[in-house]
Amino acid sequence: MGMERMQFIGDLPQLKSDLISPQERSSGILRICMISLGGEVFAIDVRQVQEVFALESMTPVPGMPAALIGVANLRGTIVPLIDLRATLGLSLAMSPKYVVVVRHGSHHIGIVIDEVPETRSIDPHDLIAPSGNSIGQTNPFLFSFLKVGNRLCGILEVSRLLTYLEGAVDD
Repeated sequence: MGMERMQFIGDLPQLKSDLISPQERSSGILRICMISLGGEVFAIDVRQVQEVFALESMTPVPGMPAALIGVANLRGTIVPLIDLRATLGLSLAMSPKYVVVVRHGSHHIGIVIDEVPETRSIDPHDLIAPSGNSIGQTNPFLFSFLKVGNRLCGILEVSRLLTYLEGAVDD
């Protein structure tokens, strides 16, 4: 399986506003990876992102929950692939072109995404906690939100996403 378009997160394009000083880093600035799913923007803590690669082929795995669409071979490592668009109620019109591999402890999973992600630096005070009747209750792996332009961007929590998937597999 050829994956020539592989990019490590450090190689992804950065915004000029992302160039922050060591003093700002020590003050709690967070680095996030902005991803596009079904035309909507979400974010993941960059410390949980292992790498990004172009999705050239995958192998379906029968009997898995609908969100687990298959596996890909990443330099000899089998990576389960998840498509969160239906789970989040997003458009399935576009075919995902890339995979962002996220990890939590020894577990990793590839999230299929629309476009090459970008990284940004944010102030933790800019995060907005979900309200009582928000998407955070129907999708427990969204733990917070961030205002990006005039839209809210959901922050994906990888540990909660893995817990959610384990529950879906057990059902």
